[in-house]
Amino acid sequence: MGRLATSFVLGFHGCDASVARAAVLDGADIIQSKKDYDWLGPGAYFWESDPLRALEWAQWKKQRGEYENPSVIGAVIDLRNCLDLVSREDVELVKAAYEAFVEIQESAGLEIPNNRNPDGTENGDLLLCYLDCAVFRHLHRTIENDPDTEPFDTVRGMFVEGGKAFPRSGIHRRSHVQITVRNPACIKGMFFPRN
Repeated sequence: MGRLATSFVLGFHGCDASVARAAVLDGADIIQSKKDYDWLGPGAYFWESDPLRALEWAQWKKQRGEYENPSVIGAVIDLRNCLDLVSREDVELVKAAYEAFVEIQESAGLEIPNNRNPDGTENGDLLLCYLDCAVFRHLHRTIENDPDTEPFDTVRGMFVEGGKAFPRSGIHRRSHVQITVRNPACIKGMFFPRN
């Protein structure tokens, strides 16, 4: 895939303050998420250019009892070989991976996962992306098994989320660009953002 955009971006990661301190002060790696419903597949997740959205995420995790002290860290990320889902060419690659995944699942008599909401419904924002994650995992496995193809270091996607910003708008309040870093060497430095 060709890169026509700059390769360095600022990403922001919502986490507990203890994780933030370990990452920024001690150089600890950000934990790679491996949940079956991760939007962009396995990796360390960042909100591109949006520390407020990262803080909202960390505060939500506190409400669920998962974080004690919500915090945000910033990172300079070199996208390197990026599967960029705002690029038509890369979206076509993911579509082909989906088709191959479905063919394999059906021929093996296995179920095809569905994206859904935490309450089990399949309408609206569909926050649990089981199908998407399975397709990304299939794509990454396929590439890793091909010695002539370079694995993706990062995945970047734009997501439309939340209600409309104002009546009849095409803009949604919680839309965002998210990056998952698969290769920790892509994180060139971490910092505490200013308030």
